[in-house]
Amino acid sequence: MAEAADVVIVGGGIVGSSIAYRLAEAGCTDVLVLEREPHQGRGSTGKSMGGVRAQFSTELNIRLSLYSLDFFARFEEATGCPAGYRRQGYLFVASNEEHLAYLQNNYQLLVACGVKSVELLSPADVLRLVPQLRADDILGGSFGSTDGFVDPYSVMTGFTLRAVDMGARLWKGVEATGILEDARGVAGVETTRGRIATRTVVNAAGPWAAQVAALAGVQLPVEPLRRMLVPTEPFPLISHAAPMVVDMETGFHFRPEGRGILLAWNDPEETAGFKTSFDPEFIEKILLRAVDRVPCFDALEVNPKRAWAGLYEMTPDHYPVIGPVPQVPGLYLANGFSGHGVMHSPATGKVVADLILHGHSDLIDAGALSLARFAEGRLLHETAVL
Repeated sequence: MAEAADVVIVGGGIVGSSIAYRLAEAGCTDVLVLEREPHQGRGSTGKSMGGVRAQFSTELNIRLSLYSLDFFARFEEATGCPAGYRRQGYLFVASNEEHLAYLQNNYQLLVACGVKSVELLSPADVLRLVPQLRADDILGGSFGSTDGFVDPYSVMTGFTLRAVDMGARLWKGVEATGILEDARGVAGVETTRGRIATRTVVNAAGPWAAQVAALAGVQLPVEPLRRMLVPTEPFPLISHAAPMVVDMETGFHFRPEGRGILLAWNDPEETAGFKTSFDPEFIEKILLRAVDRVPCFDALEVNPKRAWAGLYEMTPDHYPVIGPVPQVPGLYLANGFSGHGVMHSPATGKVVADLILHGHSDLIDAGALSLARFAEGRLLHETAVL
């Protein structure tokens, strides 16, 4: 007898597990999550930097962040597992007038959206927070005290365990190979473990989202883009209570990690593709930018074998695609988070569960994130992308 489920979620990372949790919490417990890897988190989730912030430049992203930050604060109470949420803040550092004006304008939007934890900083304020920064060109900054970091693997695990406790199922090492349709729309999923009868499928396949959408004949503009992270050896010259620091001039950013520092920078020369190996030449590129903003970083020690690469899932406008596919009734998308999948996972789970169960969500106008926006030329614009 063929397997069956009310909802099949393709992708068991942080987004898929959040959707499963929200559906089960709302009473839809016959949920089956398919994870192609033998262990969860081997895709993008386990390779994320784990940053969470409210400091975005559009109301839509700010609303997603506010909901998610509040949920991370009560994550253990809700799921029984820790999120590893550390409110060490995000510090954006402006060293030209354009970036300073951006922070000042964005501050007004954040306040209008109800963000109470962000403040504009003078150059002296910036240096009080992180005195090791090169100061000669700093014009000011912006600091969000409830921004910070979570442990992506712990969050994914918490969502999954609680969903399973409520009746959801997780199949690991199982790949979706086809999406079946009939006159009503979605009729099932073909997998490497056999056929599953279902009327609802959620594509939460991360960087592999376009391939999963193609199983239903849907063209989804989501591309994988490599992002590399470099952890350092123990480094005592910067406080390990320091915030995430973002040099707006270069895009270089860093935060404490263990006894060392985690360095990040998005190389503009990187091209799309499933490139998951770390390029050792990246270390010289990132250290140049690191030492330029933080002179004491010239004493950093880096072991290339500890560095890693992961994949962002990029859309043309850096906003996700969330919602139903009208031409394939029963197919829902939760893709293309462009580096914000971890931080917005609590909100995403709620929105997608709301759409499946009620046809709308009170949290955001999900229509703005529909797949149709690309064909209709309704691209969104977010400038605060890391």
